[in-house]
Order: sequence, then C-alpha cells, then structure tokens
Amino acid sequence: MQAKKRYLILFSAGACLLLLFCFGGIQVPLSGRGDDRSLAGYGPGARWRRLQGYLQPFSTWREDRPDGLGHHLSPRQKRDASSSPYTGRRCRMESCFDFSLCQRNGFRVYVYPQQKGEKISESYQNILTSIEGSRFYTPDPRQACLFVLSLDTLDRDQLSPQYVHNLKAKIQSLALWNDGRNHIIFNLYSGTWPDYTEDLGFDIGLAMLAKASISTENFRPKFDVSIPLFSKDHPRAGGERGYLRHNTIPPYRKYVLVFKGKRYLTGIGSDTRNALYHVHNSQDVVLLTTCKHGKDWQKHKDARCDRDNAEYDRYDYREMLYNSTFCLVPRGRRLGSFRFLEALQAACVPVILSNGWELPFSEIIDWNTAAVIGDERLLLQIPSTVRSIHQDKILSLRQQTQLLWEAYFNSVEKIVLTTLEIIQDRVLEHTSRSSLMWNSLPGGLFTLPQYSTHLGDFPFFYAKLGIKPYPKFTAIVHVVTPLVSLSQPVMKLLVAVAKSQYCAQVIVVWNCDKPLPAKHRWPTTSVPFIVIEGEHLVISSRFLPYDTIPTDAVLSLDEDTVLSTTEVDFAFTVWQSFPDRIVGYPARSHFWDSTKERWGYTSKWTNDYSMVLTGAAIYHKYYHYLYTTYLPASLRTMVDQMSNCEDILMNFLVSSVTKLPPVKVTQKKQYKETMMGQSSRASRWADPDHFAQRQTCMNKFANWFGTMPLVHSQMRLDPVLFKDQVSILRKKYREIERL
Repeated sequence: MQAKKRYLILFSAGACLLLLFCFGGIQVPLSGRGDDRSLAGYGPGARWRRLQGYLQPFSTWREDRPDGLGHHLSPRQKRDASSSPYTGRRCRMESCFDFSLCQRNGFRVYVYPQQKGEKISESYQNILTSIEGSRFYTPDPRQACLFVLSLDTLDRDQLSPQYVHNLKAKIQSLALWNDGRNHIIFNLYSGTWPDYTEDLGFDIGLAMLAKASISTENFRPKFDVSIPLFSKDHPRAGGERGYLRHNTIPPYRKYVLVFKGKRYLTGIGSDTRNALYHVHNSQDVVLLTTCKHGKDWQKHKDARCDRDNAEYDRYDYREMLYNSTFCLVPRGRRLGSFRFLEALQAACVPVILSNGWELPFSEIIDWNTAAVIGDERLLLQIPSTVRSIHQDKILSLRQQTQLLWEAYFNSVEKIVLTTLEIIQDRVLEHTSRSSLMWNSLPGGLFTLPQYSTHLGDFPFFYAKLGIKPYPKFTAIVHVVTPLVSLSQPVMKLLVAVAKSQYCAQVIVVWNCDKPLPAKHRWPTTSVPFIVIEGEHLVISSRFLPYDTIPTDAVLSLDEDTVLSTTEVDFAFTVWQSFPDRIVGYPARSHFWDSTKERWGYTSKWTNDYSMVLTGAAIYHKYYHYLYTTYLPASLRTMVDQMSNCEDILMNFLVSSVTKLPPVKVTQKKQYKETMMGQSSRASRWADPDHFAQRQTCMNKFANWFGTMPLVHSQMRLDPVLFKDQVSILRKKYREIERL
C-alpha cells in the first residue's frame, strides 16, 4: 500500500513538472547553439509585451530593420512578410508617404525625364503622356508631391521583349528616388512561367504600386492601387463608348453566360478553365476553350483538345460578347484578364472567377453593383446563380457597367487619372469624394471635391437627393465695346434681363480696353448690379468661377444679344428640368467632312444641332469651375489668343461630362443685334476668318478630348400652345410668338 502511494506521488510530481515546462514556468537554456539567452518573457504563459506606442509617420517599415521590431510580430505576420515580394509590405500612407511635400504646392506630379538609350513601350508612353497632359503635372521636381519613373516598369516578365534589364541599379541611381518614398510604379505584368509570381524583379522600397492582377494578399490597402489589365491597343485618350444603346426590357439576350479563351494544359491558371466544359451546354451557356496556343501545345495535348478546338472555331467572339447577358471572367496565368474590360464595354455583366484578385479601383468602386463575384471552387453553381438574378437587377448591373466603363476604363488616360485622383483623395482627405460621387454619373473624374464636398452643389445629384436647384439665376453679360449711348443693345439687354422674375443678380464682365464707365452710366435695375473688370481682357474671363455668383444657374450673354424678358423666363423654366445641360437659343452643329477627313462646323438651319452657343444660354455655375480648372491651359490660351471658340469649348466640356446634347428652346432666327459697328470687336461675326477659326477649333478640341464628345439632338422645347391657333390669352409666354 505504501509503495502504491509513493508511486502515485512520484507520478503526480512528474506530471506537474511537465505541465510547468509546457506552460513556460521553467526556463530551459538553449543547448547546442552557444546562446545562453533564455526564453523568459516569450513563453505562452508570460505577460504580453507592449509595443512602443503607435508607429511614427514616415517610418520606413522595412522588414530588414535592425531595431528589433520584427521580434514583436506574430508568426502569421512574419510569414506574410517573408512571403511577400515587397520589402515595404506594411507600408501605409501614414507611415511611408511624406505629406509635407504636398502641403507646399498641392497635389502635383513629376515625371522623370527620359534617359538616353532607354526604350519605352507604347503603353507606358501613353501613361506618361496622360500624366504630362493632366492638370496635376509639374516639370519642376521641387513642386512635386508624387513622382513617376520614366523607366518602363509595365512588363516585368523576363521572357518578354519589353522587359527592362538592370532596372534595380538604374532606379537606385536616381537622385530623387529616396528609397521610393512618394513614388508610384505602374505595372501590368509580373513574374514569368511557370508560377507567375508578383515579384517585379527589383526592390520597390517605399513606393506605391499601381498594379494589374494584384492579389489581396499582397495588396496594401489605402496605399497601392489596383488597375485593370489593358492591351497595347487600348486608346490613349477618348476611348469608345459602351455598347448599351437602348435599355431592352426585359434585359435578356440570346445567351445567358459565355466565355471564349485559352485553356492552359499545364501550370498555374489551369484548374478553372479546364473545368469549364462541365457547365457548357452549347445552348445558352457557351464556354469555349482552345488548347491551340504556345509553341509546344501539342506536347501536352489531352483527349478533349481536338473537340474543344473545333467548337472554339465555330463561334465568333464579338457576336457572343454582344449577345450575352453575363460574361465569364476566369483567371488566366495571372489573376486579371482582358475579358474584364471587354465585358464592361459590351454591357455584358462580368462573372468573376478569380479567387484572391483585388478588383480594379476597389477602393472607390462598389463592384457588387456592376458584377457578379463568384468562387472558383463553386463553378458548377454559376449557371443556376446567374439564372436566379431578377431582370430588374440585371438591368441595373448592365447600366452600371456602362457608367464605370465610360468614367474610368475606356482609355489609358482615364485609368491613369483615376489612379492619381484616388491618391489625391488620400492626401487631401478632408476634401475627398464620397462613394456616391465615384459610383454615380458622371463619375469621380468630373466631380471635383475641391469645388465642394456637398452633393447638392453639383448639378448631377438633384434627382438622387430629391432637391431642386435654386429658383433664380445670375446673368453674366460679356462686354467688349465701350458705352456710347443709352440706346446701345447692351443697355436694352440689361434692362430686359433685370426685369425677369427669376433674376437674382446681374454681373457685367468688362473686357473692353477703355476705362470702366462711371456707375451712373449704367441702367438702374431692381436687382443687384456688379461690374467686374475682366482678367487680362481675355475672353475666357467670362467663364471664371466668380465668388460673386450666388445662384446655381448662370445666364451667359453676349453684349449684342437680343432677348426679351419673356424669352429669358421661359429658358430658365426649361433649364430647371435639365440642370446638368446647356439650355439656350442659338444652336449650331458639327459634322464629319469625309473629303478633308476632319470635323466641320456649320451654322446652317437643319433639323438637328449639337451645340447651343453661350451668347444666350443657361447652365450650372459648376461648369465655370470645370472650364477653369479641368481644361488644360493650352486650350484656354488658344481661345484667348483668337478671342473665339470659347462657346464651342464650353459645349465640348459639358457634353463630355454628361454624354448628352444641349437643349434648344423656341425657334429664333435672330438673336444678335445687326446694327453694331463693323469696326467694333463685337463685329467678329462679320470677320471672314472667324468661321475658319471655328473649324480649326473643332479639330483641336476633338484631338485633346481624344474623341468627339458632341451629341446630336432634334429636340426643341417650345411653350405650351406655341403657334397654336387658339386665343393668345390662353398662352403663358404669349410675347414669344410676337418676336
């Protein structure tokens, strides 16, 4: 019995010692390594060590830092850090970006000068050109907040002919590199066969990445930018519009789900595409693959290849794309695919099968409103999933694909500008855009938060907010000739406009080289009357965003315009229903001259128009801000030097924003005073060079916009009962018919 007790006590003591050892209660020296340090304080039973406060701004966050910070990382953090191809894995704006560079001169971007002998691909040249043509560009690195390399980093596949060798040494030799701080690196392809990793082949340091096919594992939130994969044929500027021309109800097409692309027989990206035949039915779900690509595809040829190749050749890809409700976007060798942008343009709702892909511009775009995000492991459920989506949801998804395509993806320029605007919103967080601005028409590129962060200050969101614009307008009259008598057309115009029940204020922009007239020389009005001397006497000063404009609506007038009070009232009433467009009287049109292969400008009376001249038009005052800040100085300078075409440029701008035509009101053949002196500056309409200049302007503007944004219309809005054979007493705007 006593022996049993002794054995039991010994067993209990041994068990206690074992437990103490397991839970860190006993310190055991490290043997066999010549290191007498103990594990005290690092065992599971020890008290957690406290990190030394929050991270200081501008710290490097390098994983090879010698300060021992890595000892405080969890095993998972250490594993992630060691597996990442980026040494600045933990970089965020607060830790790796120097905000002080942006406080001096605002958000300006510097592009390194191209080095001699360095070749640049066409795609990367398009990126650099887009930056240099933007309002962010500065040629002075001392004014820059963000830096862009002139070394081509787009294609880092070592097997590619576009691959730049010795890039690491070339970048490190740059005087402004500063370990990559405040730099952004653009990349489309990384890694090479067979694993296609995301390693760029050089140390990016603390630089941000604007990368296609980036994984959520390597993506650094609020620091990197995920961009779409685009081809070398992607247009630099302008870009094609989406293919959704009419909202077909119900929104079903010939096919429910389609795909046509390569099937990889070996290597990464093979699994999903190799399994597509399981859901292909040759009827409304058509998923076609081919093995016929690469030099040695026949070496890896399987039993399905011949049949797949034959069926693949029987279908036209474009016909499938434009006639399908959903388009499958499976991963390829890399996470991204060209199919993504192709589906967006075709209004074919993308069904994304690429686990771990950080979708393009995910920081700002709500992809749940424009795509179906699937799981590669649940491929067999995809057909039933898309069939269950209600037709109202399908229509909404298709409409959103068009918004996103035209706002952010249809050109290299828009992809680049969206990237820069995202970074600017991070830097100037107090004036950043809301999600509604990014995901609603006309998109974030045309909704500048520097103007306002309140949605109600923009003409695009009245309907969404359930509000109406301010019910009065400010008249801005552009004057270029001196005042001689009270019978001048401008005097009559000022009196007629001031009598309008909707007029809140009259502003005269004095662009005459004669001294400003005394106050008593101007007519007496019942509304506030302000005279502003034009800046440098240039014609663009009529479109400056004056702080003295208290209303949403601006009535823009030339000094020799002939308008009655009734006409002004009716035009403003119409504008209240179209607050994002130009509404007015004088209309003009554009056309394509196939013989000269250029755009033409015409003032002929036809059944359609594409411009309403700002000599007698109403529009939202936000367009003054866009004209001054969004358009490049080169276009405004050209307009000012010619004292011509400012009205055409404003029409280009507004149509580019809205994708809609202006609105013409009531037929009126004469809106200019014909009695002006032929020697005055206002008689430019009689100048034979005037019309030729406007032809030139059309093509210069179209070249900068990259496309022709003007839209033709045949709609004209007249007052109710206009010209009807009824009593004049029954008509509200009866005075218009007498003009």
